Amino acid sequence: MNITIGIATRGRPAILAEVLAELDRQTRPPEAIVICPVGPEDVAGIAERFPGVRIISGPVGLTRQRNAIMDASPDADVILFLDDDFLCAPEWLAVLEEVMQREPDCVVATGTVIADGAKGPGITVEEGRAFLAADTAPADPLATIPHFNGYGCNMAVRMAPVRAHGLRFDEALPAYGWYEDLDFTRRLLPYGTIRRLAGARGVHMGAKVGRTPGRKLGYSQVVNSIYLARKGSYPWSHALRSAGRHLLINGLKSLRPEPEVDRWGRFQGNLRGLWHVLTGQAHPGRISEL
Repeated sequence: MNITIGIATRGRPAILAEVLAELDRQTRPPEAIVICPVGPEDVAGIAERFPGVRIISGPVGLTRQRNAIMDASPDADVILFLDDDFLCAPEWLAVLEEVMQREPDCVVATGTVIADGAKGPGITVEEGRAFLAADTAPADPLATIPHFNGYGCNMAVRMAPVRAHGLRFDEALPAYGWYEDLDFTRRLLPYGTIRRLAGARGVHMGAKVGRTPGRKLGYSQVVNSIYLARKGSYPWSHALRSAGRHLLINGLKSLRPEPEVDRWGRFQGNLRGLWHVLTGQAHPGRISEL
């Protein structure tokens, strides 16, 4: 099985280097690692330190970069998309290959995130490695359970149905592509199953370097949910709940925000997005106006 790792990156060359160093520890190495940066500064020093990595050029935006990775990987049976701040446990690819062979109907496999810095102040590389070292493997590392969608920081897709049905990441979702993972993997669901892998484990550091400004993120939290519901890849019940939850959380926490989170900016973006939805002006691409 040809397993390719694809990483879209921007503004984190030092963290990316640590991610690649961890990938060198895989017990089952990938056939290829393809990195798509926005500019050469995003991969400064990477080619010299990791000569086996393939660096391609692509347009700005997570969805466009991930599409470029797929276009550059015509021989891949499976592509594991990783965020540029995700540390994989050494057995990630070995578990993925075994599950994909044992469960041929599995079209999306998402890993088990043992610590997620995106939900807090972030996790340093040292802390991430400590989490991996202290982690206890599950009793059955090949166990899987159904999952609603692939989590974009570590999700693998079987490329045969992607190619057969001409599926692409939606390039109408700009910049960091909020919910692009949900949209893409839910559109694969008619052709198979989405599974979470017990034994494919890792740490999402949630690095704050290179993060999108709060107002743009807040706008996308509302508008992208409604856009995907109208498109049909996200149930309305989930979309409305998601948009409402972010409005409520950002509004309340803007009174006493966390140091690392621009809650007031997010809440302003939420309100702008809600106004655009109510007045028929909403579109994901309008974050460029904020």
